[in-house]
Amino acid sequence: MTVLDPLQTSPKHEELAVLDLKIDPQRIIAAMAKDEVTIVLPTLNESSAISQVIEEIKEEGYYNIIVVDGYSTDMTDRIAFGNGVKLAYQHGIGKAGAVKTALEHEEKPYVLFMDGDGTYDPKDIWRLLNHTDHYSHVIGARDKKHIGLVHRFGNSVISQLFSLLFGVKVTDVCSGMYLLETSEAKNYNLDEPGFVAETELAAQSAAMQQLTEVPINYRPRIGKGKLNTWRDGRAIISAAFKLAWKYNPLLLCSGLAGFMAIPAAAVLSWVFFEYVTRAVWHSALAVLGAVL
Repeated sequence: MTVLDPLQTSPKHEELAVLDLKIDPQRIIAAMAKDEVTIVLPTLNESSAISQVIEEIKEEGYYNIIVVDGYSTDMTDRIAFGNGVKLAYQHGIGKAGAVKTALEHEEKPYVLFMDGDGTYDPKDIWRLLNHTDHYSHVIGARDKKHIGLVHRFGNSVISQLFSLLFGVKVTDVCSGMYLLETSEAKNYNLDEPGFVAETELAAQSAAMQQLTEVPINYRPRIGKGKLNTWRDGRAIISAAFKLAWKYNPLLLCSGLAGFMAIPAAAVLSWVFFEYVTRAVWHSALAVLGAVL
């Protein structure tokens, strides 16, 4: 995390006794790291938004930009290339394929992924960059104002389940804006299809205690959405258990053991109560409680 000292950032040391609102600490942090990060925009038919997104990123002083296109049919790739940014065509399926492709082309210390649909505000990039000293994976936790009620509920359930399975506290594991340390991310496995990529990345970072999140803004989408709430939600929940078994089996097993202890205690308590009050011994229930 970058800690700013006004005596080091302002040449007017003697004037700092008076509140100076001309100094923007957010832009100072961004300027310190903007040459160390590449902004990656995974796209699939985002022609109505991609120019605006690229322009906004450049306005914030970030010029290392690469669009990873999933073979759009609406000229998204041509529009992006015409805006003067790097272009790569992804291999593999879904978001995981886009992430893999981007990492193969990247050598900057950090990569920041954000969707190319205009929902994420480049003004928030500095918030994620501010925590690279201590974390290799920083998630942008979205403001819920422009997230639909059903999506909001589903994301909450998934994030709480993820937090429980991996022993971390995150509120938006499905966010499409996140920063990775390039050298670490290149060693990650990405085997899950569809919209599970963010969860799979977060699982591996959480297992190494390298995951955190910061609040960011979230805006209405430009163009038609691609997320299927129920289908993709079920896939992410299923993947969360599979990933917990793969990357954090000890916590998963201890959690399941703790959960099973509840019915076991109830059964054994009933057996004990029956024996004490009525002198009736339930052998089968006693065995069941012991097994549980």
